[in-house]
Amino acid sequence: MPAWSGVRVVRHSDRRRRARRRRALWGGAEALVTVGVLLMLLVVHQLWWTNREARRGAERQVAALEREWGHQGYGAGGAAPPPSTSGSPTGPQSAPETARSPAPRRSYTPVGLPRSSQAYAVLTIPRLGLRVPVAEGVSKADVLNKGYVGHYRGTGQPGQAGNFALAGHRNTHGEPFRYLPRLRRGDAIEVETRTATYTYDVDQILPQTSATDSGVIRPVPRSLVRPAYGYSEPGYYITLTTCTPEFTSRYRMAVWGKLVSMRPR
Repeated sequence: MPAWSGVRVVRHSDRRRRARRRRALWGGAEALVTVGVLLMLLVVHQLWWTNREARRGAERQVAALEREWGHQGYGAGGAAPPPSTSGSPTGPQSAPETARSPAPRRSYTPVGLPRSSQAYAVLTIPRLGLRVPVAEGVSKADVLNKGYVGHYRGTGQPGQAGNFALAGHRNTHGEPFRYLPRLRRGDAIEVETRTATYTYDVDQILPQTSATDSGVIRPVPRSLVRPAYGYSEPGYYITLTTCTPEFTSRYRMAVWGKLVSMRPR
């Protein structure tokens, strides 16, 4: 038997196949790493960058509103003047007296509706450390993604009889309503306008309902999906809505408050 008969013969074709497999594996690994980096950058953009930019923009808008209100008195920019102390009121009927202080006999909100996407009020929730602009409409691009809270068009305005209904992101783009579940009954919700500051107290919390439950923003709010939650009598209400659970938009939660006081600017 020849001396070389026990030596394995390696053909060039085998080497080429192994080289191709190595290149394919290496290329696949590079592609996976690239995809992973892109996904990580997307997460960073959504969870950090959009929050950072939206919060900065919202803070600038709050400051701009405060400067504008500080330089303009009643009647400027279409605002209604303070009510006369004599004669019958021309605004909405009086809200019921509360333990804290009497509610207003008329609204101090501007005459006429705000323009679409216009920021015209400031929402403050002390328990959440939140102070954010309120803009007309709930467009994602023009309102919510700027870190603002949006007012559902067709619902009431601050201080008016009916339901002042708002929406805000719970995650990304400033996420003003991220900690909405931390609210408890009796917590204060303040709404500042050019002419007055309205204080509402949290009264009911609907932890979860359908995204199409339009009853929560009706003038007399009551869930159509969970009718045990809501009201049966007209009043002065505020509604805060957001998505739930976190990082999904499958359901909605709602927080309802009742107007307890008004302070003219």
